[in-house]
Amino acid sequence: QMQLVESGGGLVQAGGSLSLSCIASGDTLSTYTMAWFRQAPGKERELLTAISYHGTTTSYLTSMKARFTVSRNNDYNTVYLQMNRLQGEDAAVYYCAASAQRSRLGRSASDYEYWGQGTQVAVSS
Repeated sequence: QMQLVESGGGLVQAGGSLSLSCIASGDTLSTYTMAWFRQAPGKERELLTAISYHGTTTSYLTSMKARFTVSRNNDYNTVYLQMNRLQGEDAAVYYCAASAQRSRLGRSASDYEYWGQGTQVAVSS
């Protein structure tokens, strides 16, 4: 059973950066497509980015592409999300998710079977 644990969230000033990590256990990360989602209060969970199991293919929510970067290190069973130039609207709980479907990058939450507990990101003005 895959288990995911996110870390790296916290409070950052507007314009600052954060680097989130997601460590997997219970299974080999290299066999999963991975993704980062976020959910702000009162809003639906939205997909930010996904990365293929081998790390060579990525997709991004268009509005995030210039500021967010996803990467993975399968040797360390870890996926990362580098977030730059954070703004107030980026405040949310950030989740990593895993999908055993390796032939495509899932576009919705229902495409992902395993989820972390989330890490809170707050942005101060």
